[in-house]
Amino acid sequence: MQKLQNYINNELLAPVDGEYIDNVNPALGEVYSLCPSSNEKDVQLAVDAAKKAFRPWANTPAEDKFKILNRIADIIDQRADELALAESIDQGKPVWLAKNEVIRAAQNFRFFATAAMHFASESHITENVAVNYTIRQAIGVVGCISPWNLPLYLFTWKIAPALAAGNTVVAKPSEITPMTAYMLSSICIEAGLPAGVLNIVHGLGPQCGKAIIEHPEIKAISFTGGSATGKWISQTAGPMLKKLSLELGGKNPNIIFADCDIEQALKTTITSSFLNQGEICLCGSRIYIERSIYNTFKERFLELVKTQTVGDPLLKETRIGAIASKQHYDKILRCIETAKQEGGTILCGGKAIVFDNHLKDGYYIEPTVIEGLDSNCQTQQEEIFGPVVTLTPFDTEEEVMQLANSNGYGLAASIWTTNLSKAHRVGAAVDSGIIWINCWLFRDLRTPFGGMKNSGNGREGGWEAMRFFTEAKNICIKL
Repeated sequence: MQKLQNYINNELLAPVDGEYIDNVNPALGEVYSLCPSSNEKDVQLAVDAAKKAFRPWANTPAEDKFKILNRIADIIDQRADELALAESIDQGKPVWLAKNEVIRAAQNFRFFATAAMHFASESHITENVAVNYTIRQAIGVVGCISPWNLPLYLFTWKIAPALAAGNTVVAKPSEITPMTAYMLSSICIEAGLPAGVLNIVHGLGPQCGKAIIEHPEIKAISFTGGSATGKWISQTAGPMLKKLSLELGGKNPNIIFADCDIEQALKTTITSSFLNQGEICLCGSRIYIERSIYNTFKERFLELVKTQTVGDPLLKETRIGAIASKQHYDKILRCIETAKQEGGTILCGGKAIVFDNHLKDGYYIEPTVIEGLDSNCQTQQEEIFGPVVTLTPFDTEEEVMQLANSNGYGLAASIWTTNLSKAHRVGAAVDSGIIWINCWLFRDLRTPFGGMKNSGNGREGGWEAMRFFTEAKNICIKL
């Protein structure tokens, strides 16, 4: 049984107390490796290493930072097939999808490697009396905590800008999907990242994650995960005056007007509903369809849902893989039962899948479509984070905007219309941090990423990330 290790001060180390967590392959329902169960002792070792490395790394010329971070990107590209297979086994997603996410992980490092060389700040002439200029300096030791749904992709999305801005990092991947973060450790060693600049500590949230959040020498926290955990982090770290970036949950509306390109809307809505088993915070789980095309759209959508092959993540034809963990699998099934109790009609799916082959102990759920639910019910209000969507008809633009905004989340929304004025109007009115018009998950890494309301605070991406991981200092010189 493979035992993963922490990456501290450029070394791979066993957890101080020698304790481990089972790491399960969700496609088979079997333990296949052991993840360190780290605690405050391991976190302290990581903080000590990061503190020692901070000044030398912060003072490293931008071009040298670029070379190292770009080298990490190159090695990720070289090991893409190996990383994708590991990600698929660890998380349950189809291996073809994991390959796309590994490509994005390399892009994250490459994008912010260049940002290290281009990051700049402003200056102001004050009526020929003084010059004010702003410098942006690295914060120090920062904490990065990432979720289990897009493991390497979101892990690197946090680490890369933190390093590019000159900080040193103590990072914790999810204990549910630790494998590619462990593999990143050896990639960083091979790339020549100096000792202590990045430290990866594995473990449970209540022990390892809590130790990172509460550590007085970790000056900023970038967290992606559930809204309940995000609220606890805010309550804990806020009084310590840490900088916080919280990318939390989503219960995203997908608004389909009668004047849309229905073929494109159908094709993309299938993807936005069930990609990665619906385990993406950006998935459109509340689908609102203008009444005049409701039945047509529903019938065509259900036909497409039934073509989505659920099965072995390692097979090319698989579109929907395994749910990431037994705990989450049980939660999704409970949510489906709640929808039935609330009066929802299951149009397709709604059940677990039990195979009679090597997948018999894996965690599989049919893609599920539900209609007939009130907008205020639990199913429409709470994030399920699985292959479950609801269909709701609407009559007017005003009605659908009210429905879209009736939820406590505000991360993303998709709007389907060929009317440009309507697209601008509705896009401005929907309370979400990210609005896609006639598309979904189209990402430009320069743009700000984040949500409103219970979907978090702060923004990631582009200069927003570089600004978060730096402190602005204004210097005024009287002429």
